[in-house]
Amino acid sequence: TSRLLQIVSFSFDVATGDVFLALCSGAALHLPAPTQTMAGDLLWAELHTRAISHLQVPVAVLASLPTAPLPALTCLAVGGEALPASLVREWAPGRRLFNVYGPTESTISATAMRCTVEMLDEGGPPIGRPLPGVGAVILDSAGELVPIGVVGELYLGGIQLARGYLNRPALTAERFVHHPELGRLYRSGDRVRWRREGTIDFIGRTDHQVKLRGFRIELGEIEAALLSVDGVQEAVVVVREEIPGDRRLVAYWTGPATQHELRNRLAASLPGYMVPAAFVPLAALPLTPNGKIDRPGLPAPAYGDQAASFVAARTPVEAKMAAIWASVLGVEQVGVDDDFFALGGHSLLATQIVARLRQAFDVELTVKQLFAHPSVAALADWVELGQLLKRGEPPAANQSGYSEGRL
Repeated sequence: TSRLLQIVSFSFDVATGDVFLALCSGAALHLPAPTQTMAGDLLWAELHTRAISHLQVPVAVLASLPTAPLPALTCLAVGGEALPASLVREWAPGRRLFNVYGPTESTISATAMRCTVEMLDEGGPPIGRPLPGVGAVILDSAGELVPIGVVGELYLGGIQLARGYLNRPALTAERFVHHPELGRLYRSGDRVRWRREGTIDFIGRTDHQVKLRGFRIELGEIEAALLSVDGVQEAVVVVREEIPGDRRLVAYWTGPATQHELRNRLAASLPGYMVPAAFVPLAALPLTPNGKIDRPGLPAPAYGDQAASFVAARTPVEAKMAAIWASVLGVEQVGVDDDFFALGGHSLLATQIVARLRQAFDVELTVKQLFAHPSVAALADWVELGQLLKRGEPPAANQSGYSEGRL
């Protein structure tokens, strides 16, 4: 019997597709615990233990998976953002791997294609052909069809299109348009081109919108939030991929504002997934010869607060925990007072850290606890307390963290 693991939130349209795909085809539908965030080692263990054969997964989650063998996993559908060639090379051999594309406005998927390592000789993996019932056309700025190989904007049609955006008539009119020959279409904002064999190549965006870990993000919205902070003169936000498969938001700014001020202000006004992993101060933003911001010329970030003094581990628990954090976060060293988020941490990396800490210390730990205690020192107090309670020993009244009420 085929076994499909449904890992995304039920608030995503993909969850509906997973549920009915399994139930309507006679496959077994597996659901993780409601409090479990599936990624990294935790997801690998779930796939291995349940012998899952089918999985639909965002690109970022697939990138977080250990590459240890999963012989039962025979079919993967990957989407949410552009699929890197490196993941095709890692996961396509020995199984069917499909690159799936579909904006929420064209629920659930619009195009798909099986990807193989051999096709990478012609470039990156295409997003495939339109699925049955889906209309896909590529138009230029004048609304005319473009020839094969020419880049244009992807428009989607068909009965699966949304009616529009709730209580946002202006945005609905902008994105859902009527073509005199093709009927009602959705402007995806994605720059694409036809290949000769009838598949579609994804090139990029017509604007500064990105998809990161399954979330659609307008970089301009983050930049506007930065510019609203006193002490910020100029600001730009980009997505960087220093480690293959690990894409992170990075903010650059000029002016006297501090990293701490910016992180706190953005955390208070934006969803967590829109808060940059790194903040880089610059004397001036680099410019191209025609005066535009030179985004490729922006320097690589150094994660963490470089102004903060490094505090080394003081106990065996802190030392082992700091080593795990450094390995997962991809940094050289972690001080006990360093903040998880300031080091570039996010929810997917948190699940990997929690899984390794559970194994290393044999204690119950959740992602929520890591987020509540985002430094090695605070989390080590929690782990040490958990170890004491597991052995039936009461904590000392003067135990660090316990007596201060931090736990």
